[in-house]
Amino acid sequence: MSPAATSLTVLAATVVLFVWNRLPVGSVAVLTCLSLYATGLVDSDTALSGFGDPVVVFIASLFVVSEAIDSAGVTTWAGRRLVEVVGDGVVRLTVAVLALCAVLTAVITLNGSVAALLPVVLALALRIGRSPSLLLMPMAFAGSAGSLLALTGSPVNVIVSEAAVGAGSPAFRFFDFAVVGVPLVLGTIAVVVLLAPRVLPQRPSSVPVRDLGRHASRLAAYYELHEGFYRLRVRPGSPVVGIPAGHLDLAAYPGVTLIGIQSVGGHAVAAEEAVAEDDVVVVSGDSDAVSRLVPELRLSVAMRPITTESSGIMNRETGVAEVVVPPRSPLVGETSFPGQLRAADLVVLGVRRLGKDVGPRPVELVAGDSLLLHGTWTSIEELVHDRDALLVDAPDLVRRQAVPLGPRSGRAIAVLVVMVAFLAAGVVPPAVAGLAAATAMVLTRVITVNQAYRAVSWQTVVLIGGLIPLSTAIQSSGAADLVARGLIGIVGNGRPYLLLVAIFALTAVLGQVVSNTATVLIVVPIAVAAAQDTGASVAPVLMLVAVAGAASLLTPIATPGNMMVMGPGGYRFGDYWRLGLPVLLVWMVVAVGIIPLVWRL
Repeated sequence: MSPAATSLTVLAATVVLFVWNRLPVGSVAVLTCLSLYATGLVDSDTALSGFGDPVVVFIASLFVVSEAIDSAGVTTWAGRRLVEVVGDGVVRLTVAVLALCAVLTAVITLNGSVAALLPVVLALALRIGRSPSLLLMPMAFAGSAGSLLALTGSPVNVIVSEAAVGAGSPAFRFFDFAVVGVPLVLGTIAVVVLLAPRVLPQRPSSVPVRDLGRHASRLAAYYELHEGFYRLRVRPGSPVVGIPAGHLDLAAYPGVTLIGIQSVGGHAVAAEEAVAEDDVVVVSGDSDAVSRLVPELRLSVAMRPITTESSGIMNRETGVAEVVVPPRSPLVGETSFPGQLRAADLVVLGVRRLGKDVGPRPVELVAGDSLLLHGTWTSIEELVHDRDALLVDAPDLVRRQAVPLGPRSGRAIAVLVVMVAFLAAGVVPPAVAGLAAATAMVLTRVITVNQAYRAVSWQTVVLIGGLIPLSTAIQSSGAADLVARGLIGIVGNGRPYLLLVAIFALTAVLGQVVSNTATVLIVVPIAVAAAQDTGASVAPVLMLVAVAGAASLLTPIATPGNMMVMGPGGYRFGDYWRLGLPVLLVWMVVAVGIIPLVWRL
């Protein structure tokens, strides 16, 4: 069997395994590069070269930058500000959401923008009384169009830019993609506004919709945080030292109520125990009365009341978390009360049992009790790993929705701007700019090292690294020339526009069942060979492949963004093509019509 035939056999087997969808896509990619080595099509260095390719490094770094921007609350802030600006008109909101998703995708990729905007759009649909199904799929499609606004919009853009350099053509600049991306976004929005209400189903979401935008005020009302409390530390020489906690009488200070006393060790002081130095007396009441009590009893104010306003209990630095005491928890049997300090800086704001407030007094915890805790976001996020109490809402989700612009947002935006400037100016290679930005996000503590590791889609990294050798083998073995000649034989020589349509159709069809990244890696060498055989320029053909590769619009499995909105939108498999096909046809017309005008064939 000739090398070209062997390459095509490996390619066919790879596509079948992708479509079969029984093996992880990363495993298929690894099997592919191993098969290329086993058949002698490439040597070991080439078979493994994809995992160290600058394209892979750049794409991995973009995942980290994307997570940092989202984690800092920038995307949620942008979503909420947009809603405030455009009002509640259905068409205006639809256009605004689609435009925002497109712009965000250009910066943080499709998966990042859809994941960030999904809860915002669900809450928005709930507020305006509109079915989420009329917004979510259009949002994903607009995001796919937005991936063509900048080099950072998609791994596909990076792949075709590197392929252009490999074929002897200049690399695409950072905003070159916007020449076709902007018309695609506008065309997608137009199709959605005209057709979406007619072709999309109006089904309820299959997932519970949580609007956490007013989370703080709701919790404040539920836990009846009206007066708040003071934490007063007992100073040396205080007259309350040595008095049993149960006999501490504050009747001389009308309007002041004793809630409880906490020892230095953190536990609640029992009624028969004596008050000691550095214990904390928790009281509520009139501020004037408390101000008189503090000097007379030689106490110091360790903490003033937290206001019931959202900005008071939840802001950039601090927030609240509602937890439930599970059965067999070590907390069962412990005494707790509002104002008690737990862990490093978590303060109990309220305790409820069976949905009712237990009042500002010490209470022995039982399974099922709920507590409202206040502290820094760092301490609250550590509760995720605490099995003694169960979090009601994920702190990360609460922080992103309720406090959209986090404390690290300024640093995140600054790093992003510098990275975009470097990429746009071509000062350094993309991989260097991306890696520097990702490192800066960690060093400036926008995200932690563990967050950075979790942010990288290792499946995508392995997929690209494993398939880059296949793309090389298809080109070096002559398989690309063989397929290209067949394609030219079908459309005829001297018909460049028909060739563009054929390449678009091949890429788009394959991209509905295989990931767009894998599709582009397979099609790129064929497209380059076809361009060279017909004497056409490589640049317009590769730009067309980028557009067709992003056109994953007909099935939910075409891209993770489509899959993310399937459940929340109440969609079925057959719903996607109803809106996706008209959008796909518009994309093809735009691509074939505009690209040859900018990059001459």
